[in-house]
Order: sequence, then structure tokens, then C-alpha cells
Amino acid sequence: MPITTRTGDDGTTGLLFNRRVPKNHPRIEACGTVDELNATLGMARAGATTPETADILLAAQKSLVGLMAELATDDADFSRLAASKLQRLQPDDLAALDAAALNLEARRVRVGGWDIPGASAHHAHLHFARAVCRRAERAASAVRASGATVPDLVMQFLNRLSDVLWLLASAEEDRANIDSVEK
Repeated sequence: MPITTRTGDDGTTGLLFNRRVPKNHPRIEACGTVDELNATLGMARAGATTPETADILLAAQKSLVGLMAELATDDADFSRLAASKLQRLQPDDLAALDAAALNLEARRVRVGGWDIPGASAHHAHLHFARAVCRRAERAASAVRASGATVPDLVMQFLNRLSDVLWLLASAEEDRANIDSVEK
């Protein structure tokens, strides 16, 4: 299938199952923001300073593929999505984020105060991903506010992912501060 189809030249784009909508449709805005989130997670993963962080970020990126399927499906087509073999967000994806958060919190990652991004490049990338994740959460919420269906699992996953990104950034700031003291 070619990338250049010219079908979007009229200002529309496709949801799953060939439903055309304007490019500024709330579902498209949400999918675009989740796509941006996936790219920012990739930047953060490329600079990860621990294998654990890289693994958490890669798992989140893989989960976002299924999450986007949920966002890119019109309400009239949810039964088709359920019957398809497309990847979908699963409760296990949320459970993995919860486990990561508990693990980070058990190590007493600092959770108080405001964090200023920039202790390291990786610290800044994690905070950028967190901010984009919050925007994705707002975009998904806007889809819901328009009266369209957004599964609870989508909202929960984005909310939890932003928390995990904050915890990862805090752990990275702690590492960066330790490294700068040791040098």
C-alpha cells in the first residue's frame, strides 16, 4: 500500500474501518497526540540510562498501538474492532504500569515538590514525554466530552503512564544529581 494516496487532499482522513472524518476531528486530534507521545517515548527510550527504564518505555510504546486502535474507531465500528485481530489495549498493559509505579515508589523515588526538567537530557526527555502524555489524556477526554466512546481503560492508561513518566524522571534526576556530585 503506498504512503501517498492523495485521499487526504480534501482535508479528511480515515479512521479505522474506512470511515472518513475531517483532519481536525476529536478522534484524529487524540490519535495524533498519542502518535506524538509514542515518538517522545522513543526519544526517552533512546537515551535511557537503565535497562529497566528502557523496558518500561518500550512496553508503553507497544501498548499505545492498541490504545490508538481504540481512539481511531468510530462508535458505530466498535463491534468490528472487537471482532478484528487488531491489537487492542489490555488490562495487563495497565497492570504493568501499576507495577512499575509501585516498584519506583518502593525505592523511595522522590515524589514531593515540583521538578524542573533538565538535570540531564534523559530527565528532560522523560518530562517532555510526561507533558505530551497529559495532552494526550486531555485529547482523549475531549473525545469523550464530544459524546463519543472512549473506553475507561484508555483514560486510566494515559493517566497512569503520565504518573510513571514522572516517577522515572524523578529517578533520573536523582541519578543525575548523584553523578554530578561524584564527578
